[in-house]
Amino acid sequence: MSRFKKRVRVLYLGFGEVSVRFRYALIIFDAVTIAFFVGTAHLEHGPVLTLASMMIGLIILLDFSARMWIAKDRWKLFRQIYTLADVVVIAVLLLDPFLTQSLAFLRILRALRLIHSYQLMRDLRRDSNFFRTHEDAIIATVNLMVFVFATSSAVLVFFVSDVSETPYIDALYFTMATLTTTGFGDITLSTPAGKLFSVFIMVVGVALFVRLAQAIFMPRKIRYKCPGCGLYRHDPDAVHCKHCGGLLNIETGGAS
Repeated sequence: MSRFKKRVRVLYLGFGEVSVRFRYALIIFDAVTIAFFVGTAHLEHGPVLTLASMMIGLIILLDFSARMWIAKDRWKLFRQIYTLADVVVIAVLLLDPFLTQSLAFLRILRALRLIHSYQLMRDLRRDSNFFRTHEDAIIATVNLMVFVFATSSAVLVFFVSDVSETPYIDALYFTMATLTTTGFGDITLSTPAGKLFSVFIMVVGVALFVRLAQAIFMPRKIRYKCPGCGLYRHDPDAVHCKHCGGLLNIETGGAS
């Protein structure tokens, strides 16, 4: 392995201060690019936005190439959902100048960049005690965010982009009202395709909301430090630690 490749590998997989800062810089970059995608989703792409899109695409391409270069099993990495999402996003961003109006709907695929956050959770699990403690709730929140922004982008492009002065806000508003089954009725999708998509938002969205509430109020794992090995998360009814086999004494509410 070349010296440069070793340095790249350390940046992505190492435990040192520089490596940790580098990975969190990637998290900040992801957050900024997601905000850019959301904020420009309804705008016509002139020279400035097109150039910005291509620059972001090049940076994501460099990140993608580095991960593939240092991977021990490139094919396994390529099959990961966040990797496939990156491939689609890179293609859409770099082809931005060549997208005709009929292909402009491909820009909603930029929302797939949100899926990349799943991969970053591995680093947070390793580096952050707060994340390890609240992992179920954080993952449920990310699942909900991915769904909300992806479906809002779809509503924006296919249903409200041509009939609203504030298209993205209206798309997000409709998605949240439908997802929570509030149904104010001031924004509706009247076509058969729109009605079916509304049903999809309600069914999947309610399930994700329930999962988030469960993760917050009734977590699948509870926090109890094993006196033997220090494992911090266990099943609510665990008697023995799954890691070391030591006896646990987790307080429960008893049978109803």
